[in-house]
Amino acid sequence: MSEQRHEGLVRDADSRQRATFLELFLDLVFVFALTRISARVISDFTDGGRGVVAGLGQALLLFLALWAVWSLTVWSTSWLDPEATIVQVVIVMTAVGAMTMAVAVPDGFGARAPLFAITYVSLQIGRVVYFHVAGHGRPDPRQTLRVLVWFGLSAPLWVIGGLADDGTIRGPLWIIAVLIDYAGLYLGWPTPRIGAQRIGGRAIAAGHLAERYQQFLLIAIGEAIFVIGLAFSGSDFHADQTAGFVLALATTVLLWRIYFHLAGKVLDAAVSRSRHADRLATEMAFAHLVMIAGIVLTGVGFELLITDPLGHLPAAWLIAILGGPVVFLAGRSALEYQVFARVSRSRLAGLLALGLLVPATMRLHPLTAGATAAVVLLAVAVADSRRSRRRGPERPTPPY
Repeated sequence: MSEQRHEGLVRDADSRQRATFLELFLDLVFVFALTRISARVISDFTDGGRGVVAGLGQALLLFLALWAVWSLTVWSTSWLDPEATIVQVVIVMTAVGAMTMAVAVPDGFGARAPLFAITYVSLQIGRVVYFHVAGHGRPDPRQTLRVLVWFGLSAPLWVIGGLADDGTIRGPLWIIAVLIDYAGLYLGWPTPRIGAQRIGGRAIAAGHLAERYQQFLLIAIGEAIFVIGLAFSGSDFHADQTAGFVLALATTVLLWRIYFHLAGKVLDAAVSRSRHADRLATEMAFAHLVMIAGIVLTGVGFELLITDPLGHLPAAWLIAILGGPVVFLAGRSALEYQVFARVSRSRLAGLLALGLLVPATMRLHPLTAGATAAVVLLAVAVADSRRSRRRGPERPTPPY
Protein backbone atom coordinates (compact mmCIF):
# COMPACT_ATOMS: atom_id res chain seq x y z
CA MET A 1 0.00 0.00 0.00
CA SER A 2 1.47 3.32 -0.99
CA GLU A 3 2.40 6.13 1.39
CA GLN A 4 -0.26 8.30 -0.26
CA ARG A 5 -2.98 5.82 0.59
CA HIS A 6 -1.86 5.51 4.20
CA GLU A 7 -1.50 9.21 4.84
CA GLY A 8 -4.21 10.63 7.07
CA LEU A 9 -6.81 7.93 6.41
CA VAL A 10 -5.74 4.28 6.64
CA ARG A 11 -4.48 2.96 9.97
CA ASP A 12 -0.79 2.20 10.39
CA ALA A 13 0.91 -0.23 12.75
CA ASP A 14 1.14 2.35 15.54
CA SER A 15 -2.45 3.56 15.38
CA ARG A 16 -4.59 3.71 18.51
CA GLN A 17 -6.37 0.41 19.18
CA ARG A 18 -8.86 1.72 21.72
CA ALA A 19 -12.21 3.16 20.69
CA THR A 20 -12.27 6.95 20.48
CA PHE A 21 -14.62 9.12 22.51
CA LEU A 22 -16.55 9.91 19.32
CA GLU A 23 -17.10 6.20 18.71
CA LEU A 24 -18.37 5.82 22.27
CA PHE A 25 -20.68 8.76 21.64
CA LEU A 26 -22.05 6.86 18.63
CA ASP A 27 -22.72 3.88 20.89
CA LEU A 28 -24.98 6.05 23.05
CA VAL A 29 -27.28 6.43 20.06
CA PHE A 30 -27.50 2.67 19.74
CA VAL A 31 -28.28 2.37 23.45
CA PHE A 32 -31.38 4.42 22.72
CA ALA A 33 -32.09 2.38 19.57
CA LEU A 34 -32.07 -0.87 21.55
CA THR A 35 -34.46 0.59 24.12
CA ARG A 36 -36.88 1.43 21.27
CA ILE A 37 -36.62 -2.09 19.85
CA SER A 38 -37.16 -3.59 23.31
CA ALA A 39 -40.14 -1.34 24.09
CA ARG A 40 -41.71 -2.25 20.77
CA VAL A 41 -41.36 -5.99 21.44
CA ILE A 42 -42.70 -5.64 25.00
CA SER A 43 -45.75 -3.90 23.55
CA ASP A 44 -46.28 -6.81 21.16
CA PHE A 45 -46.24 -9.30 24.04
CA THR A 46 -48.57 -7.31 26.28
CA ASP A 47 -50.92 -5.36 23.99
CA GLY A 48 -51.29 -7.88 21.19
CA GLY A 49 -52.11 -5.24 18.58
CA ARG A 50 -49.78 -6.60 15.92
CA GLY A 51 -49.56 -10.15 17.16
CA VAL A 52 -46.43 -11.55 18.80
CA VAL A 53 -44.98 -13.36 15.78
CA ALA A 54 -45.65 -10.51 13.34
CA GLY A 55 -44.34 -7.98 15.85
CA LEU A 56 -41.15 -9.96 16.44
CA GLY A 57 -40.56 -10.26 12.70
CA GLN A 58 -40.98 -6.54 12.20
CA ALA A 59 -38.75 -5.69 15.15
CA LEU A 60 -36.10 -8.06 13.82
CA LEU A 61 -36.06 -6.34 10.43
CA LEU A 62 -35.68 -2.93 12.07
CA PHE A 63 -32.93 -4.27 14.34
CA LEU A 64 -31.06 -5.83 11.40
CA ALA A 65 -31.04 -2.50 9.58
CA LEU A 66 -29.62 -0.74 12.66
CA TRP A 67 -27.01 -3.47 13.14
CA ALA A 68 -25.91 -3.17 9.51
CA VAL A 69 -25.30 0.54 10.05
CA TRP A 70 -23.26 -0.11 13.20
CA SER A 71 -21.28 -3.00 11.69
CA LEU A 72 -20.20 -1.05 8.62
CA THR A 73 -19.08 1.79 10.86
CA VAL A 74 -17.05 -0.52 13.11
CA TRP A 75 -15.31 -2.29 10.24
CA SER A 76 -14.50 1.08 8.68
CA THR A 77 -13.00 2.50 11.87
CA SER A 78 -11.05 -0.74 12.42
CA TRP A 79 -9.43 -0.22 9.00
CA LEU A 80 -9.32 3.56 8.73
CA ASP A 81 -7.93 5.99 11.29
CA PRO A 82 -10.86 7.08 13.52
CA GLU A 83 -8.94 10.29 14.32
CA ALA A 84 -8.94 11.36 10.66
CA THR A 85 -11.34 14.24 9.96
CA ILE A 86 -13.08 12.39 7.13
CA VAL A 87 -13.76 9.39 9.34
CA GLN A 88 -14.98 11.56 12.21
CA VAL A 89 -17.44 13.32 9.90
CA VAL A 90 -18.79 9.93 8.85
CA ILE A 91 -19.20 8.87 12.49
CA VAL A 92 -21.20 12.04 13.19
CA MET A 93 -23.32 11.39 10.08
CA THR A 94 -23.93 7.88 11.34
CA ALA A 95 -24.95 9.11 14.79
CA VAL A 96 -27.49 11.53 13.31
CA GLY A 97 -28.87 8.95 10.88
CA ALA A 98 -29.04 6.16 13.46
CA MET A 99 -30.82 8.47 15.91
CA THR A 100 -33.39 9.32 13.25
CA MET A 101 -33.93 5.64 12.52
CA ALA A 102 -34.24 4.90 16.25
CA VAL A 103 -36.99 7.45 16.86
CA ALA A 104 -38.89 5.91 13.94
CA VAL A 105 -38.69 2.37 15.37
CA PRO A 106 -41.93 2.37 17.46
CA ASP A 107 -43.97 2.96 14.29
CA GLY A 108 -41.31 1.75 11.88
CA PHE A 109 -43.78 -0.45 10.01
CA GLY A 110 -46.50 2.17 10.06
CA ALA A 111 -46.56 5.93 9.64
CA ARG A 112 -42.82 6.29 10.19
CA ALA A 113 -41.77 3.57 7.74
CA PRO A 114 -40.83 6.14 5.03
CA LEU A 115 -38.64 8.01 7.53
CA PHE A 116 -36.89 4.82 8.64
CA ALA A 117 -36.29 3.48 5.13
CA ILE A 118 -35.21 6.73 3.48
CA THR A 119 -32.88 7.56 6.37
CA TYR A 120 -31.31 4.10 6.19
CA VAL A 121 -30.73 4.27 2.45
CA SER A 122 -29.48 7.86 2.55
CA LEU A 123 -27.08 7.03 5.37
CA GLN A 124 -25.64 3.86 3.84
CA ILE A 125 -25.16 5.33 0.37
CA GLY A 126 -24.30 8.84 1.59
CA ARG A 127 -21.41 7.60 3.75
CA VAL A 128 -19.86 5.67 0.89
CA VAL A 129 -20.17 8.59 -1.51
CA TYR A 130 -18.76 11.03 1.05
CA PHE A 131 -15.78 8.76 1.73
CA HIS A 132 -15.05 8.60 -1.99
CA VAL A 133 -15.46 12.31 -2.69
CA ALA A 134 -13.79 13.70 0.44
CA GLY A 135 -10.99 11.15 0.26
CA HIS A 136 -10.41 11.74 -3.49
CA GLY A 137 -10.91 8.07 -4.23
CA ARG A 138 -8.86 6.85 -1.29
CA PRO A 139 -8.35 4.33 0.10
CA ASP A 140 -9.93 1.93 -2.42
CA PRO A 141 -12.17 3.21 -5.24
CA ARG A 142 -13.07 -0.34 -6.21
CA GLN A 143 -14.51 -0.95 -2.76
CA THR A 144 -16.69 2.12 -3.20
CA LEU A 145 -18.03 0.68 -6.43
CA ARG A 146 -18.68 -2.72 -4.88
CA VAL A 147 -20.69 -1.32 -1.99
CA LEU A 148 -22.65 1.11 -4.18
CA VAL A 149 -23.61 -1.66 -6.59
CA TRP A 150 -25.05 -3.79 -3.77
CA PHE A 151 -26.81 -0.91 -2.05
CA GLY A 152 -28.15 0.06 -5.44
CA LEU A 153 -29.90 -3.32 -5.52
CA SER A 154 -31.46 -3.05 -2.06
CA ALA A 155 -32.18 0.70 -1.90
CA PRO A 156 -35.25 0.66 -4.20
CA LEU A 157 -36.76 -2.15 -2.15
CA TRP A 158 -36.27 -0.21 1.08
CA VAL A 159 -37.73 2.99 -0.33
CA ILE A 160 -40.66 1.39 -2.16
CA GLY A 161 -41.46 -0.70 0.92
CA GLY A 162 -41.34 2.37 3.12
CA LEU A 163 -43.59 4.41 0.87
CA ALA A 164 -46.07 1.62 0.17
CA ASP A 165 -49.56 2.15 1.59
CA ASP A 166 -50.13 -1.58 1.87
CA GLY A 167 -48.27 -2.98 4.89
CA THR A 168 -48.43 -6.49 3.47
CA ILE A 169 -46.11 -5.37 0.65
CA ARG A 170 -43.63 -3.68 2.98
CA GLY A 171 -42.63 -6.83 4.83
CA PRO A 172 -41.62 -8.97 1.82
CA LEU A 173 -39.78 -6.07 0.15
CA TRP A 174 -37.81 -5.30 3.29
CA ILE A 175 -37.00 -8.96 3.86
CA ILE A 176 -35.47 -9.18 0.38
CA ALA A 177 -33.62 -5.88 0.96
CA VAL A 178 -32.16 -7.12 4.26
CA LEU A 179 -31.07 -10.39 2.64
CA ILE A 180 -29.29 -8.45 -0.11
CA ASP A 181 -27.55 -6.15 2.38
CA TYR A 182 -26.40 -9.00 4.60
CA ALA A 183 -25.30 -11.14 1.67
CA GLY A 184 -23.13 -8.23 0.56
CA LEU A 185 -21.70 -7.81 4.06
CA TYR A 186 -20.94 -11.50 4.40
CA LEU A 187 -19.54 -12.12 0.92
CA GLY A 188 -17.60 -8.88 0.56
CA TRP A 189 -19.91 -7.35 -2.08
CA PRO A 190 -18.83 -9.51 -5.05
CA THR A 191 -19.13 -7.47 -8.22
CA PRO A 192 -18.51 -8.42 -11.87
CA ARG A 193 -14.95 -7.76 -13.08
CA ILE A 194 -13.61 -6.44 -9.78
CA GLY A 195 -14.53 -9.40 -7.57
CA ALA A 196 -15.16 -9.31 -3.82
CA GLN A 197 -13.31 -7.72 -0.92
CA ARG A 198 -14.43 -7.35 2.67
CA ILE A 199 -13.77 -3.97 4.24
CA GLY A 200 -10.15 -3.68 5.33
CA GLY A 201 -9.17 -7.22 4.37
CA ARG A 202 -6.24 -8.35 6.51
CA ALA A 203 -5.44 -4.73 7.48
CA ILE A 204 -8.16 -4.66 10.16
CA ALA A 205 -6.98 -3.57 13.62
CA ALA A 206 -7.82 -6.70 15.62
CA GLY A 207 -7.69 -5.05 19.03
CA HIS A 208 -10.02 -2.24 18.01
CA LEU A 209 -12.52 -4.53 16.31
CA ALA A 210 -12.64 -6.93 19.26
CA GLU A 211 -13.18 -4.09 21.72
CA ARG A 212 -16.03 -2.68 19.65
CA TYR A 213 -17.83 -6.03 19.59
CA GLN A 214 -17.36 -6.38 23.35
CA GLN A 215 -18.64 -2.84 23.92
CA PHE A 216 -21.79 -3.36 21.90
CA LEU A 217 -22.58 -6.58 23.72
CA LEU A 218 -22.20 -4.70 27.00
CA ILE A 219 -24.57 -2.08 25.58
CA ALA A 220 -27.14 -4.84 25.07
CA ILE A 221 -26.64 -6.07 28.65
CA GLY A 222 -26.96 -2.47 29.84
CA GLU A 223 -30.24 -2.15 27.95
CA ALA A 224 -31.50 -5.30 29.70
CA ILE A 225 -30.57 -3.73 33.05
CA PHE A 226 -32.46 -0.60 32.01
CA VAL A 227 -35.55 -2.72 31.31
CA ILE A 228 -35.20 -4.47 34.67
CA GLY A 229 -34.91 -1.20 36.57
CA LEU A 230 -37.76 0.44 34.70
CA ALA A 231 -40.08 -2.52 35.25
CA PHE A 232 -39.32 -2.84 38.95
CA SER A 233 -39.44 0.88 39.68
CA GLY A 234 -42.93 0.98 38.19
CA SER A 235 -44.12 -2.00 40.24
CA ASP A 236 -45.64 -2.12 43.72
CA PHE A 237 -42.49 -3.72 45.20
CA HIS A 238 -44.44 -6.80 46.29
CA ALA A 239 -42.42 -9.83 47.38
CA ASP A 240 -43.03 -11.71 44.13
CA GLN A 241 -42.05 -8.66 42.05
CA THR A 242 -38.93 -8.23 44.15
CA ALA A 243 -38.07 -11.88 43.53
CA GLY A 244 -38.50 -11.28 39.80
CA PHE A 245 -36.21 -8.27 40.03
CA VAL A 246 -33.48 -10.24 41.82
CA LEU A 247 -33.85 -13.15 39.40
CA ALA A 248 -33.55 -10.84 36.38
CA LEU A 249 -30.39 -9.22 37.76
CA ALA A 250 -28.86 -12.63 38.49
CA THR A 251 -29.65 -13.81 34.98
CA THR A 252 -28.02 -10.70 33.53
CA VAL A 253 -24.85 -11.45 35.49
CA LEU A 254 -24.89 -14.99 34.07
CA LEU A 255 -25.20 -13.68 30.51
CA TRP A 256 -22.19 -11.43 31.14
CA ARG A 257 -20.21 -14.29 32.67
CA ILE A 258 -20.97 -16.78 29.91
CA TYR A 259 -20.00 -14.29 27.19
CA PHE A 260 -16.71 -13.13 28.67
CA HIS A 261 -15.53 -16.48 29.98
CA LEU A 262 -12.59 -17.27 27.67
CA ALA A 263 -13.89 -16.59 24.15
CA GLY A 264 -15.34 -13.16 24.85
CA LYS A 265 -12.05 -11.98 26.36
CA VAL A 266 -9.67 -13.11 23.59
CA LEU A 267 -11.37 -11.91 20.42
CA ASP A 268 -8.39 -9.75 19.46
CA ALA A 269 -5.96 -12.67 19.78
CA ALA A 270 -8.27 -14.87 17.69
CA VAL A 271 -8.46 -12.30 14.88
CA SER A 272 -4.68 -11.75 15.02
CA ARG A 273 -4.01 -15.50 14.78
CA SER A 274 -6.50 -16.17 12.00
CA ARG A 275 -5.29 -16.99 8.50
CA HIS A 276 -8.33 -15.18 7.12
CA ALA A 277 -8.88 -12.32 9.55
CA ASP A 278 -11.46 -10.61 7.35
CA ARG A 279 -13.63 -13.74 7.22
CA LEU A 280 -13.33 -14.35 10.95
CA ALA A 281 -14.18 -10.74 11.75
CA THR A 282 -17.25 -10.95 9.52
CA GLU A 283 -18.50 -14.15 11.11
CA MET A 284 -17.88 -12.73 14.58
CA ALA A 285 -20.19 -9.87 13.65
CA PHE A 286 -22.97 -12.34 12.87
CA ALA A 287 -22.33 -14.27 16.11
CA HIS A 288 -22.60 -11.05 18.11
CA LEU A 289 -25.73 -10.11 16.20
CA VAL A 290 -27.38 -13.34 17.37
CA MET A 291 -26.20 -12.93 20.96
CA ILE A 292 -27.39 -9.32 21.15
CA ALA A 293 -30.79 -10.29 19.75
CA GLY A 294 -30.96 -12.98 22.43
CA ILE A 295 -30.08 -10.51 25.19
CA VAL A 296 -32.71 -8.02 24.01
CA LEU A 297 -35.32 -10.79 23.88
CA THR A 298 -34.27 -11.99 27.34
CA GLY A 299 -34.69 -8.43 28.60
CA VAL A 300 -38.25 -8.49 27.30
CA GLY A 301 -38.78 -11.64 29.35
CA PHE A 302 -37.51 -9.78 32.42
CA GLU A 303 -40.18 -7.12 31.92
CA LEU A 304 -42.88 -9.77 31.67
CA LEU A 305 -41.91 -11.77 34.75
CA ILE A 306 -41.36 -8.68 36.92
CA THR A 307 -44.67 -7.11 35.91
CA ASP A 308 -46.78 -10.24 36.44
CA PRO A 309 -44.58 -12.82 38.20
CA LEU A 310 -47.31 -15.17 39.49
CA GLY A 311 -49.98 -14.60 36.89
CA HIS A 312 -51.06 -16.73 33.97
CA LEU A 313 -48.21 -17.61 31.61
CA PRO A 314 -49.27 -17.21 27.95
CA ALA A 315 -47.42 -19.66 25.74
CA ALA A 316 -46.11 -16.78 23.63
CA TRP A 317 -44.23 -15.38 26.64
CA LEU A 318 -41.91 -18.40 26.54
CA ILE A 319 -40.51 -17.00 23.28
CA ALA A 320 -38.89 -14.31 25.44
CA ILE A 321 -38.38 -16.07 28.77
CA LEU A 322 -36.82 -19.26 27.33
CA GLY A 323 -36.26 -18.26 23.71
CA GLY A 324 -34.04 -15.30 24.63
CA PRO A 325 -31.47 -17.48 26.45
CA VAL A 326 -31.67 -20.04 23.62
CA VAL A 327 -30.80 -17.41 21.01
CA PHE A 328 -28.00 -16.06 23.21
CA LEU A 329 -26.46 -19.51 23.75
CA ALA A 330 -26.69 -20.28 20.02
CA GLY A 331 -24.74 -17.12 19.19
CA ARG A 332 -22.26 -17.78 21.99
CA SER A 333 -21.70 -21.31 20.68
CA ALA A 334 -20.93 -19.90 17.24
CA LEU A 335 -18.45 -17.45 18.76
CA GLU A 336 -16.75 -20.22 20.70
CA TYR A 337 -16.25 -22.17 17.48
CA GLN A 338 -14.85 -19.09 15.77
CA VAL A 339 -12.31 -18.56 18.56
CA PHE A 340 -11.39 -22.14 19.55
CA ALA A 341 -12.63 -24.30 16.62
CA ARG A 342 -14.85 -26.24 19.04
CA VAL A 343 -18.10 -25.91 20.98
CA SER A 344 -18.29 -26.87 24.65
CA ARG A 345 -20.70 -29.64 25.53
CA SER A 346 -22.13 -27.42 28.26
CA ARG A 347 -23.46 -24.98 25.64
CA LEU A 348 -25.05 -27.74 23.60
CA ALA A 349 -26.51 -29.28 26.77
CA GLY A 350 -27.89 -25.90 27.76
CA LEU A 351 -29.59 -25.46 24.41
CA LEU A 352 -31.04 -28.95 24.60
CA ALA A 353 -32.25 -28.45 28.17
CA LEU A 354 -34.01 -25.18 27.37
CA GLY A 355 -35.74 -26.81 24.41
CA LEU A 356 -36.89 -29.82 26.42
CA LEU A 357 -38.17 -27.59 29.23
CA VAL A 358 -40.65 -25.74 27.03
CA PRO A 359 -43.57 -28.21 27.50
CA ALA A 360 -43.02 -28.37 31.26
CA THR A 361 -42.81 -24.61 31.78
CA MET A 362 -46.04 -23.91 29.91
CA ARG A 363 -47.95 -24.74 33.12
CA LEU A 364 -45.76 -22.66 35.41
CA HIS A 365 -45.89 -19.04 36.49
CA PRO A 366 -43.70 -16.52 34.61
CA LEU A 367 -41.40 -16.20 37.64
CA THR A 368 -40.89 -19.97 37.84
CA ALA A 369 -40.26 -20.22 34.10
CA GLY A 370 -37.65 -17.46 34.39
CA ALA A 371 -36.02 -19.28 37.30
CA THR A 372 -35.84 -22.43 35.18
CA ALA A 373 -33.97 -20.56 32.43
CA ALA A 374 -31.63 -19.03 35.05
CA VAL A 375 -30.80 -22.47 36.46
CA VAL A 376 -29.80 -23.71 33.00
CA LEU A 377 -27.59 -20.65 32.44
CA LEU A 378 -26.05 -21.15 35.89
CA ALA A 379 -25.23 -24.76 35.01
CA VAL A 380 -23.50 -23.59 31.82
CA ALA A 381 -21.48 -21.02 33.77
CA VAL A 382 -20.45 -23.57 36.41
CA ALA A 383 -19.41 -26.05 33.73
CA ASP A 384 -17.30 -23.36 32.09
CA SER A 385 -15.52 -22.63 35.37
CA ARG A 386 -14.81 -26.31 36.01
CA ARG A 387 -13.43 -26.79 32.52
CA SER A 388 -11.18 -23.76 32.94
CA ARG A 389 -9.80 -24.97 36.28
CA ARG A 390 -9.23 -28.48 34.92
CA ARG A 391 -7.51 -27.54 31.66
CA GLY A 392 -5.95 -24.19 32.50
CA PRO A 393 -5.57 -21.20 30.15
CA GLU A 394 -6.53 -21.88 26.54
CA ARG A 395 -5.03 -20.08 23.56
CA PRO A 396 -7.28 -19.07 20.66
CA THR A 397 -7.11 -21.48 17.72
CA PRO A 398 -9.49 -20.09 15.05
CA PRO A 399 -10.58 -22.65 12.45
CA TYR A 400 -9.43 -20.48 9.52
